[in-house]
Amino acid sequence: MNSEDVSVKIFKALGHPIRLQIVKSLLTESRCVCDLNLAFDFSQANLSQHLKILREAGILESKKIGVEMHYRVKLKSITTLLNAMDQTVEEYFESLDF
Repeated sequence: MNSEDVSVKIFKALGHPIRLQIVKSLLTESRCVCDLNLAFDFSQANLSQHLKILREAGILESKKIGVEMHYRVKLKSITTLLNAMDQTVEEYFESLDF
């Protein structure tokens, strides 16, 4: 797998609104899957599927603590990437007022 393939894998994983929300919710702290399930209004199975995709893309990592599974952002540069995306979106909307 080359760097272009990895870039596409990361962007694809972040390209779903639910997965983007999950990653944003984990930027500052790790969270138990039970907390994530309460924070988002979708089924446990759906959440698990999204978490799996984010783990496989290398964005998140998980750790079992007791009986709970905790998730955190593995790639610290994701914060920079998401900030750049937010700036890009802001610039996009500003360009509409051209």
